[in-house]
Amino acid sequence: MKNYNTKDNPEFLNNYLVHIKVSQLLSDRTIQEYYFDIRLFLKYIYSVHHDIDDEITSINISGMQESELKEITVSDIYNFIFYTSDERNNSERARYRKISSLRSFFKYLTKVAHIIDKDLTSDLDIRVPKSGLPKFLSLNESMRLLAASDNNDSKRDYCIITLFLNCGMRLSELVGIDIKDIDFCENRLIVTGKGNKERTVYLNDACVDAINQYLEIRNANPKAANEPALFLSNQNKRISKRRVQQIVEKNLHDAGLDGKGITTHKLRHTAATLMYQYGNADVLTLKELLGHASVSTTEIYTHLNNEIVRNAVESNPLAEIKSKNIKK
Repeated sequence: MKNYNTKDNPEFLNNYLVHIKVSQLLSDRTIQEYYFDIRLFLKYIYSVHHDIDDEITSINISGMQESELKEITVSDIYNFIFYTSDERNNSERARYRKISSLRSFFKYLTKVAHIIDKDLTSDLDIRVPKSGLPKFLSLNESMRLLAASDNNDSKRDYCIITLFLNCGMRLSELVGIDIKDIDFCENRLIVTGKGNKERTVYLNDACVDAINQYLEIRNANPKAANEPALFLSNQNKRISKRRVQQIVEKNLHDAGLDGKGITTHKLRHTAATLMYQYGNADVLTLKELLGHASVSTTEIYTHLNNEIVRNAVESNPLAEIKSKNIKK
């Protein structure tokens, strides 16, 4: 399995990795995070139960038996979380991610593998960290970014920025677009999102115009004739994710918007925020547009809108004026 040295794992851990890969359609990055978290937890448990003083990360757990999982207690889990905080200096968010990983693992152990009888993580009482509101560009800043890209005289780069800001697609989705995925009659294209799930992205006039202008230049290049990808590098191959990130970074700089923590993913947030604020898109519509698996993920934009309203009220120039006529 990709990026995993499975020979150093107990069989039940490898079986769990196969299960979440096949049944939950998680991304490789998410599976890798779960794997690292759970492997560290098992090493910690093994060191405690066998009274081993070695550095926990160096402990070999390949011989760990299923019977040892039945000896784990809720206190062991709490002590592990304390260990990640006290000795590994994990942030609150990193600790909570480990709890999420353990919940997935223990659910598998009880509901799927039937190795243990009770899901110990159901008894955990740990505060969930507050979710920070995503960063995004305002409408005016988005227009500045488009203008800067247009001035750079690269139809490819302008098209990339236009699709990010209008469609809210992920970086991997944009890089993966093939010309055959575009339906110019219906003004839409198919992208492949997380879990290899396909979804339809509808193109407005700005997107169609940007794509057509770029294709005029792309199709005039005979070296690009046999390449299926829409966006090409200077070597006439499918453009890389890193190159797209560099394009966005350069245009943000040219627009005077660098240093604000804006990334390709933040442009996705920007598109979603603009659609929610100005496009009368409700949460369920945004869920489909963005390809979210759960509406709870999309609801961040309702909170975001509430925060914008609050900030607008608090920035009112009269906000600091209070009555000086104090009656007793």
